[in-house]
Amino acid sequence: MTSRDAGETAWVLEPILEVPHVVAAVLLTRDGLVTGYTDALSRPSAERVAAITSTVQGACRTAAAAFADREGAEVRQVVIESDHGYVLIVPTDHGTCVAAYGDTEVRLDLLAHRVHSQVGRLGEKAMAAAARSAEGGAPA
Repeated sequence: MTSRDAGETAWVLEPILEVPHVVAAVLLTRDGLVTGYTDALSRPSAERVAAITSTVQGACRTAAAAFADREGAEVRQVVIESDHGYVLIVPTDHGTCVAAYGDTEVRLDLLAHRVHSQVGRLGEKAMAAAARSAEGGAPA
């Protein structure tokens, strides 16, 4: 399996696919636009996953804030367990999100570690690009 739109997103998604029993992954903006996805998904499926993921994140932020009796909350991750497997959603600090799906045999701890690791790398790249832009250089 490889990631589609590979020029920009393969380095984020392909390491996630190396976790045994991971089926698919999507890189998206927090407002639900697909920026990359793996071969297990068609473009329409990736777009549907992104839209649903965006909605789930919003609902989870609202629920977390309500339970904490606060105005707002940032979600660090969302885990959905079903009879088909697990969905892990991890937002970044710069407006993107990684969602991954593993079947029932996936080790959730390994999946979570890999996704969070890739989200961290994504953040490092975004910070490096911002620093270069501020210095007057071309963004990465």
